[in-house]
Amino acid sequence: MADTTTLTPRYPNDVLGRSFADFLRWPVFPLLGLTQDFPMRLEEFADDGHLVVRAEMPGVDPDKDVHVTVDEGLLTISGERRSETKTDEKGKHFSEMQYGSFSRTIPLPDGASEKDVTASYHDGILEVRLALAKPAPPKAAAHIPIKH
Repeated sequence: MADTTTLTPRYPNDVLGRSFADFLRWPVFPLLGLTQDFPMRLEEFADDGHLVVRAEMPGVDPDKDVHVTVDEGLLTISGERRSETKTDEKGKHFSEMQYGSFSRTIPLPDGASEKDVTASYHDGILEVRLALAKPAPPKAAAHIPIKH
């Protein structure tokens, strides 16, 4: 199995944003109409010389509704979610619809190649892989002579 390393989030809102988002999912806030569900959760890690970004996207058609772009050191995943659930029991009708646009932009680490990017979708998970440059070996310290 490939060596897997967890990356530290590079965008400051991630730690606070994720904690705050989880707090707003507490049952009282959605009932009051103060929040909307956050449509896409991400995970990011290094795996065998690649940066891997995985996004939860159940119920979307990746061919029609999802767009992945890499430009100027930023990975952007965007799209639109359309789903509808209907139930009809004994004259009662229930319908639950969820729709809307979503977008996340992730700054890429130094050395991420924008040329070799692949994306795949399986079981509601979008996986984007970018090649990472191999780190340069550390240079030996240079001795600097002191002039008198």
